[in-house]
Amino acid sequence: MGLLTEGQPLTWEETKQLADHVRQHGIDQFLNLYHQLLDRKGDVLKWGDEVEYIIVKFDHTNKIARVRLCAQDILGQLNEKEANDPHNVKSLWRPEYGAYMIEGTPGKPYGGLLAHFNIVEANMRYRREEAQQLLGPDEVLMTITNFPRLGCPEFTWPVDQPTPKIGASRSLFIPDSAIYKGHPRFSTLTRNIRQRRGERVAINIPIFKDENTQNPFEEDLISIGGDADSLNAALPDHVYMDAMAFGMGCCCLQMTFQACCIKEARTLYDQLTPLCPILLALTAASPVFRGYLTDVDCRWDVISRSVDCRTRQERGLEPLTTDKFVIPKSRYDSTTLYLSSQGEKFNDVSLVYDKTIYNKLKSADIDHQMAQHVAHLFIRDTVSLFNEKVHQDDTVEMDHFENIQSTNWQTMRFKPPPPKSTIGWRVEFRPCEVQLTDFENAAIVCFVVLLTRVILSYQLNFIIPISKVDENMSKAQKRSAALTEKFWFRKNIAASTSKTANVDVNGSHDDASYTTMSINEIINGKMGEFPGLIPLIHSYLSSMEVDTDTHCTIQQYLKLISRRASGQIDTTASWIRRFIQEHPSYKRDSVVSNEINYDLLMTADGIQSGRISCPRLLGDCLLANSKTKETIPPAVQKVYSCTP
Repeated sequence: MGLLTEGQPLTWEETKQLADHVRQHGIDQFLNLYHQLLDRKGDVLKWGDEVEYIIVKFDHTNKIARVRLCAQDILGQLNEKEANDPHNVKSLWRPEYGAYMIEGTPGKPYGGLLAHFNIVEANMRYRREEAQQLLGPDEVLMTITNFPRLGCPEFTWPVDQPTPKIGASRSLFIPDSAIYKGHPRFSTLTRNIRQRRGERVAINIPIFKDENTQNPFEEDLISIGGDADSLNAALPDHVYMDAMAFGMGCCCLQMTFQACCIKEARTLYDQLTPLCPILLALTAASPVFRGYLTDVDCRWDVISRSVDCRTRQERGLEPLTTDKFVIPKSRYDSTTLYLSSQGEKFNDVSLVYDKTIYNKLKSADIDHQMAQHVAHLFIRDTVSLFNEKVHQDDTVEMDHFENIQSTNWQTMRFKPPPPKSTIGWRVEFRPCEVQLTDFENAAIVCFVVLLTRVILSYQLNFIIPISKVDENMSKAQKRSAALTEKFWFRKNIAASTSKTANVDVNGSHDDASYTTMSINEIINGKMGEFPGLIPLIHSYLSSMEVDTDTHCTIQQYLKLISRRASGQIDTTASWIRRFIQEHPSYKRDSVVSNEINYDLLMTADGIQSGRISCPRLLGDCLLANSKTKETIPPAVQKVYSCTP
């Protein structure tokens, strides 16, 4: 979840007084590092994935599933291997926001060999098994984007109650015990975001209107301690949520790529940005929030609103008197700015940025786009600061920069190299929802990594106006978006978008270069108009030396994605929605009861373990069909090392 600094957290009032200190020293740190490493070249392709998990406890007698608040204990055991032998572990484990969540990554990043695609799934299986063996007999490690009854009465184990009048979140629905306690960052962020905003966060997601859904749908919040804030914030016909846990308590699947140099990193950042909403729609996996079936399929807006620390002035609800900016977006939202020379003319959204910081960066020879990017990130205050990290050596440390950088949670993240490190310039791809099985998650990871190879090898261009990307992000979260929505996408992916491209000085664009397409057309192609992402990958692979097992595995992954895009098989969200609506206990009232939730998660566990076949979700791409292995066979390694 970003920077995890050890130390004693400051109060919000103390943190607020140091906001400009952190901001100014963060800029100095960025400048020092940027100029040191600007000319760094020759880093090899490395990449990796991050999978987030939820620990679920099943009460089989009463048919109840709850989140198990044991992440701190489990992580303590998982981290022993790394502590004892940090260079020879197959997995790394880190805390996440929820006391019921953990995050796992490969022990080492993958590299440039195509054979690495064949070990991703095996490593994911290893991680799942490694953590699962530490759990109790009725406890399961699950890759579900969100726990469907998070925030319902007694959804945790041990059972605990919310405390609306005291604590970090002061939620009507979430007890503070659901926040990970092994590091103070998480509770500190929760408290400071609420205090900076001046009220609880407000999340309203439209209810799915079924035959017997209350109309209008409204809840009695007063009976559970609701006050003026909650009563004013809750909207009719919406599921209301009021805490950071509803968003940051969700799980996702993320990928990080190391580029050979800063120019390549900026290119990847821009070219992957238009793909973010496409992958969000394709991986949609969260149609249920707080025990209600909703009219969305994705978590994105829930998380965005769960950490929205903007004040009323910054949200444009009151005139600016004490704050500097009216800020259109939460600090967790879609990317607002392209970074490469190709993308510059497609930055058609008015950008809010700190002009003083921009001028300082420009005067220090930072180019216009990078200066705008950093000055845009730094309109935000720090919302978590530790006493031990207030004063730093800006020539060798980066904590103040990362403090603000890591709490700008956008669909893409541009990541400078850490100080005194062998790690290079990187980009992080952040939109994907986590899938039920390791097979699906590996398929998504390998698909995106292969796209980066295709983009760079063929010098493709997917850039469209950033305003169209924002529009696509809104569409991607709608119910059944992968099947029913049309998304803006570039048709002529070989066209130039340099400064001489057909873009007028007012920022309008040659709209013949992009049009609306379905997910199926984007992924599988549209005859005579667009080749399709999977056919492009096939073309790339046909020119490469690929061992038989890796080829077989990749083909299974691409088949899954192709069929999901075409609608032949369900997205995870569609499968969950169908399961609920076909459950014999469902009363067509949008309510996901304890029994439905229990049966849903028991079935999901059966699918993720391979005990239950699910053609509607996986088609004939059975979990056993890939040839994944934990290591690259020596004979294959030798062949690759001899390949020019």
